[in-house]
Amino acid sequence: MRHVAPVGVLLAANVLLGVPAHADNGPVGGTELGRRGLVAPSEVRPPPKTAARSYVIADAETGEVLAAKDPHGRYLPASTLKALTALTLIPKLDKAMRVRPSSRAVNEEGSAVGLVPRPIYTVDDLFKALLLVSGNDCAMALAEANGGLAKTLRDMNAEARRLQAFDTVAKTPSGLDKPGQSSSAYDLALIARAGLANNDFQRYTRTKTGRFPAPKGYYEIGNHNKLLWRYRGMIGVKNGWTSKAQGSFVGAARRNGHTVIVAIMRHDGYFWDEVAGLLDWGFGARGRVTPVGRLVEPLPVAAPRTAAPAAPATARPTTPQASPRDGETSPVGFYVLGAGLLGGALWLLYGLRGRSRRKTPVS
Repeated sequence: MRHVAPVGVLLAANVLLGVPAHADNGPVGGTELGRRGLVAPSEVRPPPKTAARSYVIADAETGEVLAAKDPHGRYLPASTLKALTALTLIPKLDKAMRVRPSSRAVNEEGSAVGLVPRPIYTVDDLFKALLLVSGNDCAMALAEANGGLAKTLRDMNAEARRLQAFDTVAKTPSGLDKPGQSSSAYDLALIARAGLANNDFQRYTRTKTGRFPAPKGYYEIGNHNKLLWRYRGMIGVKNGWTSKAQGSFVGAARRNGHTVIVAIMRHDGYFWDEVAGLLDWGFGARGRVTPVGRLVEPLPVAAPRTAAPAAPATARPTTPQASPRDGETSPVGFYVLGAGLLGGALWLLYGLRGRSRRKTPVS
């Protein structure tokens, strides 16, 4: 009988080795979403052209993917990864908690709100600047408030796995390019959908302007999402850009009681008008076309494990322990028993042979 490792062990090993957890079951969200090219319904005209290498258009309520292009293609996410940072940390941090940013956070490269190493910021302030002005300094300060960079990255990657966003690997909380970091348009849509179900997340991403603390008072900050200012019904979420990642965006808009999500990656130019066109197409297509896939639901949150009550110090088992199943022998017990019998046989053979030989002096 061949013994097979438990599924949980195999899954953990796959994650450690970098093997996609969905490899054996096909692409997450449906077979069609494994295609690299355009995946569109036949009932209506395809979505308008875009220079984005990858995109997803989805109905946020039903989870139906209306159209896509290379949806599971892995690309550098740039600052769209901050949506995962916020989704992960909002439930963990007290919004009223005061934070004194470290010198590392204050000097973080790239886009920044301009933190100073003084305890003048609340967690709420930092989330606001993280999602409005894409503050890399705020991303690091929030990671430190969560117990440090290493812990925060573990938490972010665990959250991505819970969402079944298996294309996403977080190496920074800000989205600054780093080898091994990745996401996909499909995963960004999953993250945005989960984020919009959180009232605080949605409040931050749809805020146009806000006040941010300074050593002497406050100053105004404005949201970098240009569609908040000019697309009817826009409710966030996050844009990003680096020279290696190029342009990326994930956002959602709500019209007539329905919400459409659009995520794009690897765009080499000005993408705002193209995103608006994809949103328009989504509103026109939803409810009228056969979906090409689906945004999967998050996995249930595992209940915390509780230790069994300790037995009294004087208590000792008086009967043999039961085997794992009635009528079956535990594999471990079987191997131990076999090893004992084999060892005994070898020892007996060695003794019998030794009697037929002269004794050898020990040096």
